[in-house]
Order: sequence, then C-alpha cells, then structure tokens
Amino acid sequence: MAKSIKKETIHAKGFEIGIYTEDFQNEYISMTDIAKYKSDDPNNSIRNWMRNRETIEFLGIWERLHNPNFNPVEFDGFRSQGVRK
Repeated sequence: MAKSIKKETIHAKGFEIGIYTEDFQNEYISMTDIAKYKSDDPNNSIRNWMRNRETIEFLGIWERLHNPNFNPVEFDGFRSQGVRK
C-alpha cells in the first residue's frame, strides 16, 4: 500500500480537515479530523459512528456499487449487528 500524502486542507468551523491522496487521482478526507469537531476523543466518535445502523447500510450500498467481490450474504451478519439510534 502506498503512503498517503496530504494534498490540501479544508477549513471548516475553525477546524482543519486534511485531504489525502496516494496516487493524485483518488482523494479522501480524514474522518479523524472531522471527528475532532464533535469530541476531544475522535476515536470514540468514529467507533460510535461505525456501529450506527445507517452508516452500515450506507457502506453496504457503496460496496455493492464499487466492489465486484462484495458478498451480500456475509454483509447481512454485519448489518444485523448495527445499533439503531
């Protein structure tokens, strides 16, 4: 796996959110930077977000669209463990 390079920074509500790339074609933003807005403990915020049922549903849809090796039967086990808010 290539090392990520911080390409740009977004400034939102007084927080810096890094935009990273590995190949200068595909970019992603830092969830940790976004979570710092919500809490002084961003890891805890991300953990809570990742087990949220709506987040899990979104990830399943994204995988169906972008991952040819996605296994929807196996995913059903993850979906059933999601926490409703």
